[in-house]
Amino acid sequence: MASKKIVCLLGSSNKICQPNLPAITTLVRGTASGEPVDKVTHTGQKWDDDDPRLVRFVDRQKLVNPNWAINLIAEVPPNKAKDRVVYCNGGGGPLGHPKVYINLDKPGNHSCGYCGLRFYKEDHHH
Repeated sequence: MASKKIVCLLGSSNKICQPNLPAITTLVRGTASGEPVDKVTHTGQKWDDDDPRLVRFVDRQKLVNPNWAINLIAEVPPNKAKDRVVYCNGGGGPLGHPKVYINLDKPGNHSCGYCGLRFYKEDHHH
């Protein structure tokens, strides 16, 4: 009985509420400038032109941060240390990383495996 009433209600609702749908238009995707539609990211990710994931970039450009972390950390000068062993914790606190110890016995820069900060031993000759 209840199902007959629901069918009657649904049947009458189509007569009362008729949707007024606009016509579907098609868009042609193209670029006004000579820039590629799909920019390459720092991981080398580039999609094919017929990849369905590119639909999210219709009428807008893919936002790729040009400041790659490897380039930003290269701009930070190496830290000099007097000790043979230093530690790096990435700044500490919730934004840091686990504490790692770095041996500076060999000459040159030695980088942290987590954050890339570089350290070197300052030689003291007495």
